[in-house]
Amino acid sequence: MNKDAFHILSDIYPEDINFLDERDDFRFLSSVLLSAQTTDKRVNEVTPILFSKYDTVKKLATADITQLEEILHPLGFYRAKAKNLKALAAKIDELGFIPDTIDELVKLPGVGRKTANCYIGHILGRGAVIVDTHFARVAGRLGYTNSTDPAKIEEDIRKEFDEDELFRLSMVLNLHGRKYCHARKPECDICPVRDYCRK
Repeated sequence: MNKDAFHILSDIYPEDINFLDERDDFRFLSSVLLSAQTTDKRVNEVTPILFSKYDTVKKLATADITQLEEILHPLGFYRAKAKNLKALAAKIDELGFIPDTIDELVKLPGVGRKTANCYIGHILGRGAVIVDTHFARVAGRLGYTNSTDPAKIEEDIRKEFDEDELFRLSMVLNLHGRKYCHARKPECDICPVRDYCRK
């Protein structure tokens, strides 16, 4: 497998790539949970309101669910997100810490592998494969995977790339998918890695 496309993109894009504003560990984890089926922009608009009202894990764990739903309403699926967020806060308040492995993180309410990998990469600075729609699309087009199943994509990437490359690869391919490699109308004529594309 040819890694040249990744190295080209890594040189082009910023060293720090962040889509969500929150950097505190619990607030970041919560933001990723809330980002499902909505835009990062909208999450970044809602989280300052959310965390100004509930500025501790305990306050969020004991929040009135109706008030929580009102705050989260702009995100869509707000009832499920309010329920999961409150349950997540309650569990972390009970534990007294946020787990630091994917296997333990995915046991938390509302936390799947993508959310767990985001936390591992962004907050803990460890190797993480964040398989969202952008990453999956670009990884497939560059020949890094032949699968469309997120778990299999993660497995393929972990086999081919070094641990210290994983998180950077995740962020670079994600950003490239947002900038050039769109699902419907990719900007192939100006794509810096078009020569490596299987599309």
